[in-house]
Amino acid sequence: MPDTAPADLVFTGGPVHTFSPARSRATSVAVRGERIVAVGHDEVRQLVGPATEVVNLKGKLLIPGFQDAHAHPVGGGLELGQCDLSGATTLDEYRRRISAYAQAHPDTEWITGGGWSMEAFPGGLPTAAELDALVPDRPAYLVNRDHHGAWVNSRALQAAGIDARTPDPADGRIERDADGAPTGMLQEGAANLIGRLLPPVTLEQRITGLLRAQALMHSLGVTAWQDALLGEHANLTDPTDAYLATAADGRLTARVVGSLWWDRSRGTEQIDELVARRTAGTRGRLRCTTVKIMQDGVAENGTAALLGPYLDGCGCASDNSGISFVPPLDLQKYVTELDARGFQVHFHALGDRAVREALDAVEAARTANGRTDTRPHLAHLQVVHPDDIGRFRELGATANMQALWAAHEPQMDDLTIPFLGPERSAWQYPFGDLQRSGATLAAGSDWPVSSPDPIEAIHVAVNRVLPDAAPGTPVFLPEQRIGLDAALTAYTAGSAYVNHLDDVTGSITAGRLADLVVLDRDPFAAPTEEIGATRVLETFVGGERVYAAG
Repeated sequence: MPDTAPADLVFTGGPVHTFSPARSRATSVAVRGERIVAVGHDEVRQLVGPATEVVNLKGKLLIPGFQDAHAHPVGGGLELGQCDLSGATTLDEYRRRISAYAQAHPDTEWITGGGWSMEAFPGGLPTAAELDALVPDRPAYLVNRDHHGAWVNSRALQAAGIDARTPDPADGRIERDADGAPTGMLQEGAANLIGRLLPPVTLEQRITGLLRAQALMHSLGVTAWQDALLGEHANLTDPTDAYLATAADGRLTARVVGSLWWDRSRGTEQIDELVARRTAGTRGRLRCTTVKIMQDGVAENGTAALLGPYLDGCGCASDNSGISFVPPLDLQKYVTELDARGFQVHFHALGDRAVREALDAVEAARTANGRTDTRPHLAHLQVVHPDDIGRFRELGATANMQALWAAHEPQMDDLTIPFLGPERSAWQYPFGDLQRSGATLAAGSDWPVSSPDPIEAIHVAVNRVLPDAAPGTPVFLPEQRIGLDAALTAYTAGSAYVNHLDDVTGSITAGRLADLVVLDRDPFAAPTEEIGATRVLETFVGGERVYAAG
């Protein structure tokens, strides 16, 4: 007998992109409770009853909810309430915002926040003297937009006892003047020399940051994400307790996979602790089933791990090839054991050496354990050696794209390409090659490193130029563009696969959870140059409306 009971919610009157191979397009969808009960055309409207809410799409597109496969929402939400420098790229604007924040918070012990872009400073290196002029009376600690370095003032350096005699930590660098004195910029692990002194963030503040972030993510159509760092690292606050609290009382409306931080100062002795945290971290819509291993840094400060040396300012080979935070053979051992214990491994792998080391570790785990369903994934993938492209499909390792970075802009053109050189620069963000090789593509934002808006990233994946790029801006490696359908699939079904949610989300199919998004237009019906103008009108998680524009 067909199911003819009235639906709670029916979408009709517009295109539906289902991401289902059986029926890729529909015009009506019915929802009862948390689940989709019918997908089709006019026949679905037979499920409209007296109490059914009918959403008239009026020609606008309905898609599955976006899923962000790599983000730091709690940190992003906290930063929105601190000295927020994101979205700006000029020193004058940073001066204005820092001064305004310091004046508005005269009793705050430390000035914290960040989001500044390296392009605003010569060589990407701000100075303590510049920050002293804005905040002379207390320590200041402002992370850059990629969160791999911190701009600090003299008060902060003094508080940590950092001077010309302070050695660089093994996993970082103190920028210095000709006499060896610190200049006010701390790279990678060096930032923790001061970050560990910051006033602790309370649980209430973490919950506020999470809820602030969740509201923003829902407004952008994101219904699920993978938090890429649960644990203690540098100055970052462990958000686990905020997730557990909101999962327990129902305020966590998103579906969240937590990536448990791998402490690179320790070895396999921490795995039993991670197993215990996985058990404790499964509550409501939270599942802590992943381990995050950060294998290298970023290209702009020379810490991304490369197979060959960076170039110097004259175009000659330097003595720096970046940092592999975990020795490669140790990495293989750790990943093999984690895989055997049923953990997904989430790699930060940005340089071509880090990508190869991560793939070698996945291969070692496959050889030792067989082909398990742990679904390892590599995030960032800025530089991938051509010899490693096919290994993603061969090993079943997902390529986790942060597509918004794959475009010409000052940080790319001034601080990256000259130091990579022409050959390696042509290997950046090879989404097209990865797709053609048969690799599974997922997508994430790395917010607050960059915008959490999936539409902006999808625009760049398709066009390889930023949505607000000036006319005539060259396309960045045009052969690496992917189609709109592939980009949307990466941000829906692809990330659902990474999150082990592909059996219940990622497509609009009868029986799946009603995690849905209404866009303000059908981007398939317009030129690809207009994708970035698309906006989200409504977001639903499990059939419940969690966002409505206006």
